[in-house]
Amino acid sequence: MRIEEMIRDEVYPVGTTLPSEREMMEMFDVGRPSIREALFALERMGLVKIKTGEKAKVTRPTPKDLLSSLSGVANLLLEQPHGVEHFEQARLFMETSLARHAAEHATDLQIGTLREALERNRDAIPKARLFAITDVAFHRILTEIPGNPIFVAMHDALVDWLINQRRLPSDPDVSNKRSYEGHAAIFHAIEARDPNAAAHAMKVHLENAQRKFKPAN
Repeated sequence: MRIEEMIRDEVYPVGTTLPSEREMMEMFDVGRPSIREALFALERMGLVKIKTGEKAKVTRPTPKDLLSSLSGVANLLLEQPHGVEHFEQARLFMETSLARHAAEHATDLQIGTLREALERNRDAIPKARLFAITDVAFHRILTEIPGNPIFVAMHDALVDWLINQRRLPSDPDVSNKRSYEGHAAIFHAIEARDPNAAAHAMKVHLENAQRKFKPAN
């Protein structure tokens, strides 16, 4: 794709606009459908931003762009036999490692931020919708600790893909309290700088969540 090569070679650097569709039709000697197909492909890659009535603008791709482009494939995989279990397993592998990393490397400031997230989660136990939001927020803050945007994008994608597969618990008050207790166990192990205990607490917490949200046969 010649437009992609020109963007990567910085003929069109980040922040600049591409020529109009008509100009590109003349440059590459192709029709409008080919130009639009190429532009849409570049947008999916995160290389351009397209707004109606404006020229495409060159942007910098992010990990979120990459994972967003996979959402269609992810949904197909989720529908396969054992698809949800495979995604849950991927999340388990990632988050147990993140908990271990946090216990070993988190700064005092990061632990303080995680503590605040835990307290918000505790206060939201009686409120089902708010509890779900603070639940996700606790895990996301943990994911931010290594400072790697790919982990954050993976977390957001996994949560987004899995959340649509989950049914509401039959007793949210009891369920929320148990989930909070799992978060508290993870936090206290991280605070104690015990990587093995942190990884184990995360494993137990996520396995409990898998059983809680497992669809009824």
